[in-house]
Amino acid sequence: MKPAAGGAEVDERLAALISNANAVRAITAAIEGTMGPKGLDTMLVDRFGEVTITNDGVTILEQMDVNHPAARMLINVARAQQEEIGDGTTTCTILAKALVSEGVNHVVRGVPVVRVIQGMRQGIKQALELIEQYAQPVKGIDEPILERIAYIAGRENKDIAELVVRAAQLVGGEKLRDENFRLSDTIIAQEGADNEVFMGLILNRERPCSQVLEKRDDAKVLVIDDVLGPEEIEEGALGTEVGFNKYLELQEEFRSNLNKLVDLDIGLVLTSRSVHNIAEEVLADAGIFAVDRLASDALRAAAEHTGARLVKRSVLKKSKAELESCLGFASHIYEDEKLDQVRILGGKGKPMATMLVGAATEEVVGERERIARDAASSLQAAVKGGVVPGGGAVEIAVARELAAKRQQMRNMSAYGVDAVIEALKRPLAQIASNSGFNPLEKVEEVWAAQLNADSIDMGLNPEDGKVGSISELQVVDPALVKIYALKAAGEVAEAILRIDTIIKRKDPIGPPGGASDSGDGVAVLDF
Repeated sequence: MKPAAGGAEVDERLAALISNANAVRAITAAIEGTMGPKGLDTMLVDRFGEVTITNDGVTILEQMDVNHPAARMLINVARAQQEEIGDGTTTCTILAKALVSEGVNHVVRGVPVVRVIQGMRQGIKQALELIEQYAQPVKGIDEPILERIAYIAGRENKDIAELVVRAAQLVGGEKLRDENFRLSDTIIAQEGADNEVFMGLILNRERPCSQVLEKRDDAKVLVIDDVLGPEEIEEGALGTEVGFNKYLELQEEFRSNLNKLVDLDIGLVLTSRSVHNIAEEVLADAGIFAVDRLASDALRAAAEHTGARLVKRSVLKKSKAELESCLGFASHIYEDEKLDQVRILGGKGKPMATMLVGAATEEVVGERERIARDAASSLQAAVKGGVVPGGGAVEIAVARELAAKRQQMRNMSAYGVDAVIEALKRPLAQIASNSGFNPLEKVEEVWAAQLNADSIDMGLNPEDGKVGSISELQVVDPALVKIYALKAAGEVAEAILRIDTIIKRKDPIGPPGGASDSGDGVAVLDF
C-alpha cells in the first residue's frame, strides 16, 4: 500500500504542472496551424455572430475565450512580443509550448524541476548568443533583402511589401533605428482607399461645416485640447436677468476671441471636443478648417507634426501675439471627401509618414492592417538587428551547436538543455507540417544537410519539400524577432514550470472577519 500511496503523492505533486502544460498545449494548438507560408487562417466568432478571419497569432490569442491562468500567461507573453517587436508571436508561443512540454516530460521521469530550469536557462543563453553571432547586418534601407522580409512577414502580399519598403525609405534608416519610433504606427487601413505613402497625417474626422474651403496652402494651425465654445454658466442662473445678461456677455466675448483667429489668418483648428455653433459660423465664414472630437493620440500627433502647442480654450483670451506663439504650420491641408479624411502635409514640426493601406471590403480592412503592421515591424527589426536564415533554419543550426555542447555535460541540468534543443526544432517542424510534409523527416533532413555542408544556409523549401540553400530561396528573418521570441518563451516556460501548487484565493470581499464561505478560505482550483 505504501508504494501506491507514494505514487498517489507523486501524481498529486505533479497535478499543477501537468494541468498547466495541457493548457499551454491547447492554446498553442489554436495558432500553430497558421505558421509559415502555407499556414491557414482561423475564424473567431463572438456570441453576437461577429466574425474575424485572420492568420495573425496575437489577434487569435487575444480574441480567444480563455480562463486557464497558465494559458493567460502565455497570451500575455505573446502580447509582450507584439508590443516589443511587432511580429513573431506565433513562433514565441510554439517555442514556449515546446519548452514547457519537454520540461514536464523530464520532470515526470524524475528529473528535479530546478535542474530542468537550470539547464533551460543555460541552453537559452547559449542559443541567444549564437543567433546574435549568425545575424548579418542590413547595410542600408535600399537593400533588396528588406522587400523580401516585408514580403514574407506580410504573408506574401506584394503590394503591402512594396508599400512598407517605400515608407521605410521615406523615413530613413536613422528614424527606423530610433527606439521611440515604430514604422507600424504610421499605418492606416481603409475600405476603398488606394495604397499610398506620404509625409504627413490623416485625421479620420469630417469637418463640421460643409461651407469651408476644400483646400488650404501654407496654413497656420491651432490645436485645442478642449471644447471650442464660450464659457458656461450654471443652468439655474439663466433664469435670472443677471445670469442671462452674463450668458450674452460670454457669447459676445467668445465671438470676439474667434475674430482673433480670423485676423491671424489661421487655416486649421483641431479640437478634442465639440465645436460650438457660433464657432462653426465664424470659422466657416472665414474659410477656416475645423476638425472636432479628435482622439488624444491624433491630436498630439497633429501638434507634433505642425509644431503647435496643445492649449486649452482659455488661450483665446490672450493677445494675438501670445496666441500666435502657440500656432503650428502646415504646407497643405485638404479633405478627401471620398474617404472622409482630413490630411495635413508638410508640418514644420516633427516629420511624420503615413502608410495608407487599401482594402476592397470592410471585412478585410482589419486583416490588411494587421498584415501591414507585421511587415513594417519585421522590416524595422531587420534594420535594427540584422537578419538570419529563415524558415526554421537558424533554429536548427543553433540546436546542432547546443547538441554538441550537451554531450560534454555530466549533470542533470543537461535535460534542460535537451528541452531547448527539442524546442528549437519546432518552428521548422511546424512549417513542414503546415506545408503537407512529415515534420520529423524534414527536421532530420535539414539537420543532416547543415551538418554535411558545414553551413547554416540549408533549409526547407515549403513548395516542394526539398532541402537546399535557404539564401537562394531568399528566406530570411529579422534576428531581433528570433531573439526576443526565444527569450520571452524561456521566461514564461520557467514561470510555468516553477508553479508547484494552484490555490484558489478567497473572495476579497467576504464575511466579517475575513472568513470565506468554504471555512478555511483556500481551495484547490479545478480546471
